[in-house]
Amino acid sequence: MSLFISGGLTGIWLGNAALDIHLHDTYFVIAHFHIVMGVASMFGMFAGVYHWFPKMYGRFLNNTLGYIHFWVTMAGAYLIFWPMHYEGLAGMPRRYFDFSIWESFKQFGELNKFITIVSMIVFAAQILFLINFFYSIFKGRKVTTENPWEANTLEWTTPIRPGHGNWPGEIPEVHRWAYDYGKDGKDFIQQTTPVGADESTH
Repeated sequence: MSLFISGGLTGIWLGNAALDIHLHDTYFVIAHFHIVMGVASMFGMFAGVYHWFPKMYGRFLNNTLGYIHFWVTMAGAYLIFWPMHYEGLAGMPRRYFDFSIWESFKQFGELNKFITIVSMIVFAAQILFLINFFYSIFKGRKVTTENPWEANTLEWTTPIRPGHGNWPGEIPEVHRWAYDYGKDGKDFIQQTTPVGADESTH
């Protein structure tokens, strides 16, 4: 959310025609686009992998490696793209491989080196994620309950190792929405729980 909002707010700048005359085709556009469409969407995919990994493989990803992957990627995303906003405000154009011929832009040489180094570190964190992924398939901590996250959605009612058809016997019946959290004194209510006569409607 922080990436999508902070990256999206810079779209307001680009939506202003007077500002966009200056910012168009600069590093400001690169930073705005990649935080919103690149990094924010990647975090959504990573969240899905971490969430459904126990259901897919019956094991958890390693927590320590997961925290390292998250924080290095999160901090790295800002350290890579926020300086680009500054370069874009200074008018630095994109799609050039060498800025040293411009007196006004070669001052950003050290900043570009910094961005490159951070990019390498963030890339290494993605390799760490892949190591964690494949290692945990075989050596991760085993799942011992059907619903370790206390999630409401239907897939968490299947057995830890679901067979053909996912559910043994009859397919469960859905009675409610997927987001009944903190309702009537209960932390969560699964979709297969019938709605009680004395239950609140909202």
